[in-house]
Amino acid sequence: MQAPDGGARTNGTFVLTRTFAAPRRRVWQAWSEACEMQTWWGPKGCAIDVRRFEFRPGGFFHYAMQFADGPTLWGRFLYREIIAEQRIAWLNSFSNAGCGITRAPFDPAIPLEILNEVRFDDDGPRTIVTLRATPHGAEPHETATFEGMFASLGEGYGGTFDRLEQSLATVRA
Repeated sequence: MQAPDGGARTNGTFVLTRTFAAPRRRVWQAWSEACEMQTWWGPKGCAIDVRRFEFRPGGFFHYAMQFADGPTLWGRFLYREIIAEQRIAWLNSFSNAGCGITRAPFDPAIPLEILNEVRFDDDGPRTIVTLRATPHGAEPHETATFEGMFASLGEGYGGTFDRLEQSLATVRA
């Protein structure tokens, strides 16, 4: 079923697909380098400060998100699987400054961890990116909260992918 935000609902999994006007190698670079992630990761209106970036299975991407009128929010990825230019899987969570998992500061019913998978597929000179997000180890009430967040997830990931699109349009030396 298609959600109004462009994401889809599939058995409790949020799915968002976007086609980018860049070759897969360039899109992969944007996901696999700290200096790239800092330019586009996160919703519109926030700045990212990369604190740790270990792009390997078992490694962390730990970052601070700063919005103009709000407190610093911390997040982290724990990379689980990386297949070059094909797939990245990670556990995403809110965190503290020390990279420990914390509850979402605005809703304690949000699952502690979300399993994310991004796939990269060629479409001629363009790249199709498909993101799937599913609660990981969540209680039933947390899963229900997650499923109720699909519109918000569509806006957040949609804005993040808009930022990625802008970053990809920037010529890199």
